[in-house]
Amino acid sequence: MSTSFPATVGPHRRIWRLAGPIIFSNVTVPLLGAVDTAVVGHLPDPALIGGVAVGATIFTFTYWAFGFLRMGTTGFVSQAFGARDEMELKAVALRALLLALGIGAAIVALQAPILMLSLRLFEASTAVESYAGTYFVVRIWGAPAALVNYAVLGWLLGVQNARLAFLTQLFMNGLNMALALLFVMGFGWGIRGVATATLTAEIAGAALGLWLLWRSGKRMTGGWPWARLNAPGRMAALLKVNLDILIRTVCLMFAFAYFTAQSAGMGDAVLAANAILQHLQAIMAYGLDGFAHAAETLVGAAIGARDRAGLRAAVRTASVWGFATAVLFAALYALAGTVILGLFTEHEEVRAAARDFLPWAIASPFLSVWPFLLDGIFIGATRTAEMRNGMVIALALYLGAASLLIPLWGNDGLWAAFFLFMAARAATLGWWYPRITAAVR
Repeated sequence: MSTSFPATVGPHRRIWRLAGPIIFSNVTVPLLGAVDTAVVGHLPDPALIGGVAVGATIFTFTYWAFGFLRMGTTGFVSQAFGARDEMELKAVALRALLLALGIGAAIVALQAPILMLSLRLFEASTAVESYAGTYFVVRIWGAPAALVNYAVLGWLLGVQNARLAFLTQLFMNGLNMALALLFVMGFGWGIRGVATATLTAEIAGAALGLWLLWRSGKRMTGGWPWARLNAPGRMAALLKVNLDILIRTVCLMFAFAYFTAQSAGMGDAVLAANAILQHLQAIMAYGLDGFAHAAETLVGAAIGARDRAGLRAAVRTASVWGFATAVLFAALYALAGTVILGLFTEHEEVRAAARDFLPWAIASPFLSVWPFLLDGIFIGATRTAEMRNGMVIALALYLGAASLLIPLWGNDGLWAAFFLFMAARAATLGWWYPRITAAVR
Protein backbone atom coordinates (compact mmCIF):
# COMPACT_ATOMS: atom_id res chain seq x y z
CA MET A 1 0.00 0.00 0.00
CA SER A 2 1.28 3.41 -0.93
CA THR A 3 1.52 5.86 1.96
CA SER A 4 2.97 8.63 -0.11
CA PHE A 5 1.01 11.84 -0.20
CA PRO A 6 -1.00 12.19 -3.42
CA ALA A 7 -0.15 14.64 -6.13
CA THR A 8 -2.56 17.50 -6.64
CA VAL A 9 -5.65 16.37 -8.54
CA GLY A 10 -8.97 18.04 -9.24
CA PRO A 11 -11.48 18.06 -6.37
CA HIS A 12 -14.09 16.06 -8.30
CA ARG A 13 -11.60 13.37 -9.18
CA ARG A 14 -10.38 13.19 -5.62
CA ILE A 15 -13.93 12.83 -4.28
CA TRP A 16 -14.67 9.96 -6.66
CA ARG A 17 -11.37 8.21 -5.90
CA LEU A 18 -12.57 7.99 -2.31
CA ALA A 19 -16.34 7.70 -2.69
CA GLY A 20 -16.45 5.20 -5.58
CA PRO A 21 -14.77 2.24 -3.81
CA ILE A 22 -16.83 2.86 -0.66
CA ILE A 23 -20.09 2.81 -2.61
CA PHE A 24 -19.12 -0.44 -4.35
CA SER A 25 -18.04 -1.94 -1.03
CA ASN A 26 -21.45 -1.11 0.46
CA VAL A 27 -23.14 -3.14 -2.29
CA THR A 28 -21.63 -6.33 -0.83
CA VAL A 29 -23.38 -5.80 2.53
CA PRO A 30 -26.97 -6.63 1.45
CA LEU A 31 -25.59 -9.33 -0.87
CA LEU A 32 -23.94 -11.04 2.09
CA GLY A 33 -27.21 -10.99 4.03
CA ALA A 34 -29.05 -12.42 1.03
CA VAL A 35 -26.61 -15.34 0.74
CA ASP A 36 -26.85 -16.15 4.47
CA THR A 37 -30.66 -16.13 4.22
CA ALA A 38 -30.63 -18.22 1.06
CA VAL A 39 -28.40 -20.99 2.39
CA VAL A 40 -30.51 -21.55 5.51
CA GLY A 41 -33.69 -20.97 3.54
CA HIS A 42 -33.07 -24.26 1.74
CA LEU A 43 -32.91 -26.20 5.01
CA PRO A 44 -36.00 -28.00 6.40
CA ASP A 45 -36.86 -25.75 9.37
CA PRO A 46 -38.09 -22.23 8.41
CA ALA A 47 -37.22 -21.01 11.92
CA LEU A 48 -33.58 -21.14 10.83
CA ILE A 49 -34.11 -18.00 8.74
CA GLY A 50 -35.42 -16.15 11.78
CA GLY A 51 -32.56 -17.48 13.89
CA VAL A 52 -29.95 -16.12 11.48
CA ALA A 53 -31.82 -12.81 11.18
CA VAL A 54 -32.08 -12.32 14.95
CA GLY A 55 -28.51 -13.47 15.59
CA ALA A 56 -27.06 -11.22 12.90
CA THR A 57 -29.13 -8.26 14.12
CA ILE A 58 -27.71 -8.64 17.63
CA PHE A 59 -24.19 -8.26 16.23
CA THR A 60 -25.21 -5.45 13.88
CA PHE A 61 -26.51 -3.32 16.73
CA THR A 62 -23.70 -4.28 19.12
CA TYR A 63 -20.98 -3.41 16.62
CA TRP A 64 -22.84 -0.33 15.39
CA ALA A 65 -22.56 1.08 18.91
CA PHE A 66 -18.77 0.85 18.55
CA GLY A 67 -18.66 2.37 15.08
CA PHE A 68 -16.61 5.18 16.64
CA LEU A 69 -13.59 2.90 16.20
CA ARG A 70 -13.91 3.51 12.47
CA MET A 71 -15.09 7.12 12.52
CA GLY A 72 -12.78 8.45 15.23
CA THR A 73 -9.78 6.71 13.70
CA THR A 74 -10.48 8.25 10.29
CA GLY A 75 -10.62 11.75 11.77
CA PHE A 76 -7.29 11.54 13.60
CA VAL A 77 -5.51 9.64 10.81
CA SER A 78 -6.66 12.05 8.09
CA GLN A 79 -5.38 15.01 10.11
CA ALA A 80 -2.01 13.34 10.68
CA PHE A 81 -1.96 12.45 6.97
CA GLY A 82 -2.56 16.07 5.99
CA ALA A 83 0.16 17.21 8.40
CA ARG A 84 2.56 14.58 6.95
CA ASP A 85 3.23 13.25 10.45
CA GLU A 86 4.09 9.59 9.82
CA MET A 87 4.92 8.84 13.45
CA GLU A 88 1.47 10.06 14.51
CA LEU A 89 -0.11 7.96 11.76
CA LYS A 90 1.42 4.88 13.33
CA ALA A 91 0.62 6.02 16.86
CA VAL A 92 -3.08 6.49 15.99
CA ALA A 93 -3.12 2.95 14.54
CA LEU A 94 -1.69 1.53 17.79
CA ARG A 95 -4.15 3.44 19.97
CA ALA A 96 -7.14 2.40 17.86
CA LEU A 97 -6.08 -1.25 17.77
CA LEU A 98 -5.49 -1.32 21.53
CA LEU A 99 -8.97 0.12 22.11
CA ALA A 100 -10.56 -2.31 19.62
CA LEU A 101 -8.95 -5.35 21.25
CA GLY A 102 -9.94 -4.18 24.73
CA ILE A 103 -13.60 -3.59 23.80
CA GLY A 104 -13.71 -6.84 21.81
CA ALA A 105 -12.42 -8.79 24.80
CA ALA A 106 -15.04 -7.14 27.02
CA ILE A 107 -17.82 -8.14 24.60
CA VAL A 108 -16.62 -11.76 24.68
CA ALA A 109 -16.47 -11.70 28.48
CA LEU A 110 -20.02 -10.27 28.70
CA GLN A 111 -21.53 -12.58 26.09
CA ALA A 112 -24.02 -14.25 28.45
CA PRO A 113 -25.80 -11.04 29.58
CA ILE A 114 -25.64 -9.59 26.05
CA LEU A 115 -27.40 -12.66 24.63
CA MET A 116 -29.98 -12.83 27.41
CA LEU A 117 -30.89 -9.14 27.12
CA SER A 118 -31.02 -9.26 23.31
CA LEU A 119 -33.35 -12.26 23.19
CA ARG A 120 -35.69 -10.59 25.68
CA LEU A 121 -35.92 -7.54 23.43
CA PHE A 122 -36.77 -9.60 20.33
CA GLU A 123 -39.39 -11.84 21.98
CA ALA A 124 -39.11 -14.40 19.17
CA SER A 125 -40.42 -17.97 19.19
CA THR A 126 -38.63 -20.65 21.21
CA ALA A 127 -37.20 -22.23 18.04
CA VAL A 128 -35.93 -18.92 16.65
CA GLU A 129 -34.37 -18.00 20.00
CA SER A 130 -32.63 -21.37 20.16
CA TYR A 131 -31.16 -20.99 16.68
CA ALA A 132 -30.18 -17.38 17.37
CA GLY A 133 -28.38 -18.51 20.52
CA THR A 134 -26.47 -21.16 18.56
CA TYR A 135 -25.43 -18.54 16.00
CA PHE A 136 -24.43 -16.09 18.74
CA VAL A 137 -22.21 -18.40 20.82
CA VAL A 138 -20.15 -19.28 17.73
CA ARG A 139 -19.77 -15.83 16.20
CA ILE A 140 -19.16 -13.95 19.47
CA TRP A 141 -15.52 -15.09 19.53
CA GLY A 142 -14.87 -12.90 16.49
CA ALA A 143 -15.71 -9.67 18.35
CA PRO A 144 -12.06 -8.55 18.80
CA ALA A 145 -11.37 -9.27 15.12
CA ALA A 146 -14.51 -7.44 13.98
CA LEU A 147 -13.56 -4.32 15.91
CA VAL A 148 -9.97 -4.52 14.67
CA ASN A 149 -11.47 -4.45 11.17
CA TYR A 150 -13.28 -1.20 12.09
CA ALA A 151 -10.00 0.38 13.19
CA VAL A 152 -8.14 -0.81 10.09
CA LEU A 153 -10.90 0.46 7.79
CA GLY A 154 -10.81 3.85 9.51
CA TRP A 155 -7.03 4.01 9.10
CA LEU A 156 -7.12 3.10 5.40
CA LEU A 157 -9.78 5.72 4.72
CA GLY A 158 -7.78 8.27 6.70
CA VAL A 159 -4.72 7.80 4.48
CA GLN A 160 -6.98 8.15 1.43
CA ASN A 161 -6.57 4.56 0.27
CA ALA A 162 -10.24 3.82 -0.32
CA ARG A 163 -9.36 1.34 -3.06
CA LEU A 164 -7.51 -0.91 -0.62
CA ALA A 165 -10.27 -0.43 1.97
CA PHE A 166 -12.73 -1.66 -0.68
CA LEU A 167 -10.57 -4.67 -1.58
CA THR A 168 -10.22 -5.59 2.09
CA GLN A 169 -13.98 -5.48 2.61
CA LEU A 170 -14.56 -7.37 -0.64
CA PHE A 171 -12.12 -10.08 0.48
CA MET A 172 -13.84 -10.45 3.84
CA ASN A 173 -17.42 -10.46 2.52
CA GLY A 174 -16.53 -12.69 -0.44
CA LEU A 175 -14.83 -15.21 1.85
CA ASN A 176 -17.84 -15.10 4.17
CA MET A 177 -20.25 -15.93 1.35
CA ALA A 178 -18.06 -18.72 -0.06
CA LEU A 179 -17.58 -20.35 3.34
CA ALA A 180 -21.29 -20.09 4.16
CA LEU A 181 -22.11 -22.06 1.02
CA LEU A 182 -19.36 -24.60 1.78
CA PHE A 183 -20.14 -25.11 5.46
CA VAL A 184 -23.94 -25.23 5.10
CA MET A 185 -24.56 -26.75 1.67
CA GLY A 186 -21.36 -28.79 1.52
CA PHE A 187 -20.68 -29.90 5.09
CA GLY A 188 -24.24 -29.71 6.42
CA TRP A 189 -23.34 -27.67 9.50
CA GLY A 190 -26.60 -25.73 9.47
CA ILE A 191 -26.75 -22.48 11.42
CA ARG A 192 -23.37 -23.20 12.99
CA GLY A 193 -21.95 -23.18 9.50
CA VAL A 194 -23.29 -19.68 8.79
CA ALA A 195 -21.85 -18.38 12.07
CA THR A 196 -18.53 -20.16 11.56
CA ALA A 197 -18.23 -18.66 8.07
CA THR A 198 -18.68 -15.14 9.46
CA LEU A 199 -16.30 -15.82 12.35
CA THR A 200 -13.61 -17.13 10.00
CA ALA A 201 -14.04 -14.21 7.60
CA GLU A 202 -13.77 -11.67 10.42
CA ILE A 203 -10.57 -13.25 11.71
CA ALA A 204 -9.10 -13.50 8.21
CA GLY A 205 -10.03 -9.88 7.51
CA ALA A 206 -8.38 -8.74 10.73
CA ALA A 207 -5.22 -10.70 9.90
CA LEU A 208 -5.10 -9.11 6.45
CA GLY A 209 -5.68 -5.65 7.92
CA LEU A 210 -2.93 -6.04 10.54
CA TRP A 211 -0.52 -7.20 7.83
CA LEU A 212 -1.36 -4.15 5.73
CA LEU A 213 -0.75 -1.85 8.69
CA TRP A 214 2.57 -3.56 9.48
CA ARG A 215 3.67 -3.28 5.85
CA SER A 216 2.65 0.37 5.75
CA GLY A 217 4.57 1.09 8.94
CA LYS A 218 7.73 -0.42 7.49
CA ARG A 219 7.54 2.02 4.58
CA MET A 220 7.38 5.02 6.91
CA THR A 221 10.25 6.66 8.71
CA GLY A 222 11.19 5.31 12.13
CA GLY A 223 9.87 2.32 14.04
CA TRP A 224 6.56 1.81 15.76
CA PRO A 225 6.19 4.60 18.37
CA TRP A 226 5.18 2.56 21.39
CA ALA A 227 6.47 5.30 23.70
CA ARG A 228 4.13 7.74 21.96
CA LEU A 229 1.12 5.49 22.54
CA ASN A 230 0.00 7.45 25.58
CA ALA A 231 1.50 10.82 24.73
CA PRO A 232 0.06 13.61 26.89
CA GLY A 233 -3.46 14.34 25.75
CA ARG A 234 -3.42 12.03 22.70
CA MET A 235 -5.12 8.98 24.21
CA ALA A 236 -7.45 11.23 26.21
CA ALA A 237 -8.43 13.03 23.00
CA LEU A 238 -9.12 9.70 21.26
CA LEU A 239 -11.25 8.49 24.16
CA LYS A 240 -13.19 11.77 24.29
CA VAL A 241 -13.92 11.72 20.56
CA ASN A 242 -14.98 8.08 20.75
CA LEU A 243 -17.24 8.73 23.75
CA ASP A 244 -18.92 11.61 21.91
CA ILE A 245 -19.51 9.41 18.86
CA LEU A 246 -20.81 6.59 21.08
CA ILE A 247 -23.41 8.90 22.67
CA ARG A 248 -24.37 10.20 19.23
CA THR A 249 -24.72 6.64 17.89
CA VAL A 250 -26.82 5.43 20.83
CA CYS A 251 -29.18 8.39 20.29
CA LEU A 252 -29.42 7.52 16.59
CA MET A 253 -30.13 3.86 17.35
CA PHE A 254 -32.82 4.88 19.82
CA ALA A 255 -34.42 7.16 17.23
CA PHE A 256 -34.79 4.30 14.75
CA ALA A 257 -35.92 1.85 17.46
CA TYR A 258 -38.56 4.40 18.56
CA PHE A 259 -39.75 4.72 14.96
CA THR A 260 -40.21 0.95 14.76
CA ALA A 261 -41.93 0.77 18.15
CA GLN A 262 -44.41 3.49 17.19
CA SER A 263 -45.03 1.76 13.86
CA ALA A 264 -45.86 -1.48 15.68
CA GLY A 265 -48.65 0.29 17.54
CA MET A 266 -50.36 1.19 14.25
CA GLY A 267 -50.97 -2.36 13.07
CA ASP A 268 -49.07 -5.06 11.21
CA ALA A 269 -49.60 -3.54 7.76
CA VAL A 270 -48.23 -0.13 8.74
CA LEU A 271 -45.34 -1.75 10.61
CA ALA A 272 -44.39 -3.79 7.55
CA ALA A 273 -44.85 -0.80 5.21
CA ASN A 274 -42.62 1.42 7.36
CA ALA A 275 -39.99 -1.32 7.54
CA ILE A 276 -39.90 -1.49 3.74
CA LEU A 277 -39.69 2.29 3.40
CA GLN A 278 -36.88 2.38 5.94
CA HIS A 279 -35.09 -0.20 3.77
CA LEU A 280 -35.30 2.33 0.94
CA GLN A 281 -33.74 4.86 3.32
CA ALA A 282 -30.93 2.39 4.07
CA ILE A 283 -30.31 1.70 0.38
CA MET A 284 -29.98 5.44 -0.22
CA ALA A 285 -27.50 5.59 2.66
CA TYR A 286 -25.19 3.18 0.81
CA GLY A 287 -24.74 5.82 -1.90
CA LEU A 288 -24.52 8.85 0.36
CA ASP A 289 -22.06 7.08 2.68
CA GLY A 290 -19.40 7.21 -0.01
CA PHE A 291 -19.45 11.01 -0.18
CA ALA A 292 -19.72 11.36 3.60
CA HIS A 293 -16.60 9.19 4.01
CA ALA A 294 -14.81 11.17 1.31
CA ALA A 295 -15.68 14.37 3.15
CA GLU A 296 -14.29 12.91 6.40
CA THR A 297 -10.95 12.10 4.82
CA LEU A 298 -10.49 15.27 2.77
CA VAL A 299 -11.66 17.61 5.53
CA GLY A 300 -9.33 15.96 8.04
CA ALA A 301 -6.40 16.14 5.64
CA ALA A 302 -7.09 19.82 4.88
CA ILE A 303 -7.22 20.62 8.61
CA GLY A 304 -3.97 18.74 9.21
CA ALA A 305 -2.34 20.69 6.37
CA ARG A 306 -3.86 24.00 7.59
CA ASP A 307 -5.40 24.39 4.13
CA ARG A 308 -8.60 26.45 4.37
CA ALA A 309 -9.07 26.55 0.60
CA GLY A 310 -8.73 22.77 0.42
CA LEU A 311 -11.25 22.39 3.23
CA ARG A 312 -13.81 24.53 1.45
CA ALA A 313 -13.20 22.76 -1.87
CA ALA A 314 -13.71 19.35 -0.22
CA VAL A 315 -16.97 20.44 1.43
CA ARG A 316 -18.27 22.08 -1.74
CA THR A 317 -17.43 19.13 -4.02
CA ALA A 318 -18.79 16.49 -1.62
CA SER A 319 -21.99 18.53 -1.32
CA VAL A 320 -22.42 18.76 -5.09
CA TRP A 321 -22.05 15.03 -5.63
CA GLY A 322 -24.00 14.11 -2.51
CA PHE A 323 -26.94 16.24 -3.63
CA ALA A 324 -26.73 14.78 -7.16
CA THR A 325 -26.92 11.29 -5.63
CA ALA A 326 -29.93 12.35 -3.55
CA VAL A 327 -31.69 13.60 -6.68
CA LEU A 328 -30.94 10.27 -8.38
CA PHE A 329 -32.47 8.25 -5.55
CA ALA A 330 -35.51 10.51 -5.32
CA ALA A 331 -36.09 10.12 -9.06
CA LEU A 332 -35.66 6.34 -8.80
CA TYR A 333 -38.20 6.07 -5.99
CA ALA A 334 -40.63 8.41 -7.77
CA LEU A 335 -40.49 6.56 -11.09
CA ALA A 336 -40.07 2.95 -9.93
CA GLY A 337 -41.16 3.07 -6.29
CA THR A 338 -44.27 0.96 -6.80
CA VAL A 339 -42.28 -1.72 -8.61
CA ILE A 340 -39.60 -1.70 -5.91
CA LEU A 341 -42.22 -2.10 -3.18
CA GLY A 342 -43.56 -5.14 -5.00
CA LEU A 343 -40.15 -6.79 -4.75
CA PHE A 344 -40.29 -6.65 -0.96
CA THR A 345 -43.70 -8.27 -0.39
CA GLU A 346 -46.56 -10.09 -2.08
CA HIS A 347 -49.14 -8.97 0.50
CA GLU A 348 -51.43 -6.41 -1.12
CA GLU A 349 -52.40 -4.86 2.22
CA VAL A 350 -48.73 -4.07 2.95
CA ARG A 351 -48.12 -2.88 -0.60
CA ALA A 352 -51.09 -0.53 -0.40
CA ALA A 353 -49.92 0.93 2.92
CA ALA A 354 -46.38 1.37 1.57
CA ARG A 355 -47.72 3.13 -1.55
CA ASP A 356 -49.71 5.52 0.66
CA PHE A 357 -46.56 6.63 2.47
CA LEU A 358 -44.12 6.34 -0.46
CA PRO A 359 -44.01 10.17 -0.92
CA TRP A 360 -42.08 10.38 2.35
CA ALA A 361 -39.40 8.05 0.96
CA ILE A 362 -39.29 10.06 -2.29
CA ALA A 363 -38.74 13.32 -0.40
CA SER A 364 -36.31 11.87 2.14
CA PRO A 365 -33.11 11.99 0.02
CA PHE A 366 -33.34 15.78 -0.38
CA LEU A 367 -33.26 16.15 3.41
CA SER A 368 -31.14 13.17 4.49
CA VAL A 369 -28.14 14.13 2.36
CA TRP A 370 -27.26 17.11 4.59
CA PRO A 371 -26.92 15.39 7.99
CA PHE A 372 -25.00 12.58 6.24
CA LEU A 373 -22.48 14.99 4.72
CA LEU A 374 -22.21 17.17 7.82
CA ASP A 375 -21.54 14.11 9.97
CA GLY A 376 -18.61 13.30 7.68
CA ILE A 377 -17.30 16.88 7.82
CA PHE A 378 -17.44 17.03 11.62
CA ILE A 379 -15.86 13.58 12.02
CA GLY A 380 -12.98 14.61 9.76
CA ALA A 381 -12.54 17.75 11.86
CA THR A 382 -12.85 15.64 15.08
CA ARG A 383 -15.49 18.16 16.26
CA THR A 384 -17.48 15.38 17.87
CA ALA A 385 -18.84 17.39 20.80
CA GLU A 386 -20.98 19.36 18.34
CA MET A 387 -22.12 16.08 16.74
CA ARG A 388 -23.11 14.74 20.13
CA ASN A 389 -24.95 17.91 21.17
CA GLY A 390 -26.70 18.24 17.82
CA MET A 391 -27.93 14.65 17.98
CA VAL A 392 -29.26 15.08 21.53
CA ILE A 393 -31.13 18.24 20.49
CA ALA A 394 -32.52 16.55 17.38
CA LEU A 395 -33.65 13.49 19.35
CA ALA A 396 -35.46 15.64 21.91
CA LEU A 397 -37.28 17.55 19.15
CA TYR A 398 -38.14 14.28 17.41
CA LEU A 399 -39.65 12.68 20.50
CA GLY A 400 -41.59 15.83 21.35
CA ALA A 401 -42.91 16.23 17.81
CA ALA A 402 -43.87 12.55 17.58
CA SER A 403 -45.90 12.76 20.80
CA LEU A 404 -47.85 15.70 19.35
CA LEU A 405 -48.17 14.70 15.69
CA ILE A 406 -48.92 10.96 15.89
CA PRO A 407 -52.27 11.49 17.70
CA LEU A 408 -53.18 14.08 15.02
CA TRP A 409 -51.94 12.47 11.80
CA GLY A 410 -51.09 8.86 12.63
CA ASN A 411 -48.28 7.43 10.52
CA ASP A 412 -47.92 10.67 8.58
CA GLY A 413 -47.26 12.34 11.92
CA LEU A 414 -44.55 9.79 12.69
CA TRP A 415 -42.86 10.45 9.35
CA ALA A 416 -43.18 14.22 9.85
CA ALA A 417 -41.44 13.87 13.23
CA PHE A 418 -38.71 11.76 11.62
CA PHE A 419 -38.18 14.46 8.99
CA LEU A 420 -37.90 17.06 11.78
CA PHE A 421 -35.26 14.83 13.38
CA MET A 422 -33.19 14.78 10.18
CA ALA A 423 -33.67 18.52 9.64
CA ALA A 424 -32.61 19.32 13.21
CA ARG A 425 -29.44 17.26 12.79
CA ALA A 426 -28.56 19.23 9.67
CA ALA A 427 -29.53 22.61 11.14
CA THR A 428 -27.50 22.25 14.33
CA LEU A 429 -24.35 21.08 12.53
CA GLY A 430 -24.84 23.71 9.84
CA TRP A 431 -25.04 26.37 12.55
CA TRP A 432 -21.74 25.17 14.06
CA TYR A 433 -19.94 24.57 10.76
CA PRO A 434 -18.24 28.03 10.73
CA ARG A 435 -16.29 26.93 13.81
CA ILE A 436 -14.44 24.43 11.61
CA THR A 437 -13.38 26.91 8.95
CA ALA A 438 -12.51 29.54 11.58
CA ALA A 439 -10.11 27.09 13.27
CA VAL A 440 -8.09 26.59 10.05
CA ARG A 441 -5.61 29.40 9.47
